[in-house]
Amino acid sequence: MKAVILSAGEGRRMRPLTLTKPKTMLPVAGKPIIQYNIEALRDNGITDILLIVKYKQDLVKDYFKDGKDFGVNISYKTQEEPAGTADAIGCSKNFIKNDNLIVLNGDIILDKELISEIIDDYNDSHFDTLMVLTEVEDPSYYGVVEMQGILVKNIIEKPKKEDAPSNLINTGIYIFNKDIFDKIAKTKISSRGEFEITDSLALQIKDNKNIRGFITDKKWIDIGMPWDLLEINELIIGQIKEDILGNIEDGVTINGTVFLDEGSIIRSGVYIEGFVYIGKNCDVGPNSFIRGNSYFGDNVNVGNAVEIKNSIIMENTNINHLSYIGDSIIGSHCNLGAGTNVANLRFDDKTVLMSVKGQKTNTGRRKLGSVIGDNVKTGINTSFSPGVTVGFNSFIGPGILLQNDVESNKIVLLKQQQHLIDNLKK
Repeated sequence: MKAVILSAGEGRRMRPLTLTKPKTMLPVAGKPIIQYNIEALRDNGITDILLIVKYKQDLVKDYFKDGKDFGVNISYKTQEEPAGTADAIGCSKNFIKNDNLIVLNGDIILDKELISEIIDDYNDSHFDTLMVLTEVEDPSYYGVVEMQGILVKNIIEKPKKEDAPSNLINTGIYIFNKDIFDKIAKTKISSRGEFEITDSLALQIKDNKNIRGFITDKKWIDIGMPWDLLEINELIIGQIKEDILGNIEDGVTINGTVFLDEGSIIRSGVYIEGFVYIGKNCDVGPNSFIRGNSYFGDNVNVGNAVEIKNSIIMENTNINHLSYIGDSIIGSHCNLGAGTNVANLRFDDKTVLMSVKGQKTNTGRRKLGSVIGDNVKTGINTSFSPGVTVGFNSFIGPGILLQNDVESNKIVLLKQQQHLIDNLKK
């Protein structure tokens, strides 16, 4: 069996993070999202993997190359136009020859045992297609399936909650034989302007092909919104094993589990609680407070008296002294000036709203800070309100309270009125 991982799209709902890198390459606990899928396949004996790429594909290719360093053989196929999932899977037609094909979306993280289970189930059956399903409370954001026994008999895309035939949704994990390519060739463009694999599956159902609905309660996380990255980061970091490859000075207090990579140093007076991942060549402290579920990419510098809580700090970023970062995602190559404060709790204690594709969205999170793109700089004493986003390559001047989103390539300055008066005191 061979595998295809779909990694061609940008992931627009994840902006501003995806303005500079594809969603599948966003980091979670030291690895890009897609690497977890590659390793899950490898650990189940699947080593021939095709990555369908397009958006900023050089970042994917430069990282994985031929896959040898990851114990697999990776090849690439470019989806020339963003024409939908059926078109993307169709790009693999010449890859599988007479093999069966397992297909994963590159922006999910799943339990590797699930791969083993579906392979065994498919090999023991005579189904044309296996579709992995899971049960959710609100299926209206997904493709919902209608079952007859163990077979899928209908797929409805994003129905109203009250109209959904079940709470079973399509996870985007499949096993196909070559019949799927005949159906993809006959798939018509959808109302959304795409060739969708669910329409190809509908053609299989119409042709009396057997689609096995494999229901699982194993871990399956679809990373669709920026705050989902914090949730999956928390889950993965909570599983790390302590390993100290760098240097810890005298006077450091660790009340939790820390992974400290090579070349990094934790300076005296730092207090760490919970699970914390620190990448290569980082410099933390002195006298900083690093709270649970925080991730630092390579070459991150955290200055004196900084507090960071439940946040993702990507590579080559500096968080300078006397700053606070709470429940936030900070991109690569950022420099946050001294006294930068990123608030994570609304004054009225309500759940935080964040803009997604231009629409204010309820994140469902009581605590959520900011999502800041790559190469952002802040001046001293800059403050961010909860839920604010900042695009890449933008500068936020000193003394500003940022309450609204900032697009990429902008400079925000404070126009301050000053009064000069005589000092009459002799």
